[in-house]
Amino acid sequence: MRIGILQCDDVMEELQSEFGNYPAMFEAALGELAPEWTFVTYRAVDGELPDSVDACDGYITTGSRYGVNDGAQWIEKLESFLLAVATAGVKFVGVCFGHQLLAKALGGQVEKSNRGWGVGMSFNQIGVRKNWMEPYQPSLDLVVSHQDQITQLPEGAEVLASSGFCPYYLLQYGSDLMTVQGHPEFSKAYSSALMDKRTDRIPAPRIREGKTSLSAPVDDRLMMQWIINFFAGGRLTR
Repeated sequence: MRIGILQCDDVMEELQSEFGNYPAMFEAALGELAPEWTFVTYRAVDGELPDSVDACDGYITTGSRYGVNDGAQWIEKLESFLLAVATAGVKFVGVCFGHQLLAKALGGQVEKSNRGWGVGMSFNQIGVRKNWMEPYQPSLDLVVSHQDQITQLPEGAEVLASSGFCPYYLLQYGSDLMTVQGHPEFSKAYSSALMDKRTDRIPAPRIREGKTSLSAPVDDRLMMQWIINFFAGGRLTR
């Protein structure tokens, strides 16, 4: 399969030497589990998108420091592209920013959460089991870094996993669109470094809680396997 990575931001320059940039995170994690697949990056943040939705077999978004309601031209252009992907029945996985942008594009609502920042680990329960969730477990715990959340679901959204902090954590629309608020591409070390860089905007008690939570096991590899299974149309467990 050929997967298009829609890049919506860059890792801070001072962190790239240690952690790389966002597309490299996805390529490393997905490529380890599906070494025969190919990946191509489109810098959506610079307005670069595929000429056609058929350029790839599926698409995945990176996260972003920007908000889906910022009104930037590149965000509006990406939103239109995601609508075209959804209409064409092409596989799409939205991560964090893409999770929120697809919901907005389809008629949902995204706002700054009154629960505040989500950082460190998030702990979620699976409410609906899908055939691509193999190997299966009833929980999904991933690193997060977000202030906005989906507050109103668009028509056709099915909630697959949730928590008290994030009720709409993992969503599916029909058979071709799946999105998640968490970051399966983030390492715990990157999460910690990102919190250190955002002490000016994230309250100290929340950062302390977030860093403490990083001692828990993370389901990053499991979620990457689920993403591969989803793209492949079912189970492709290695």
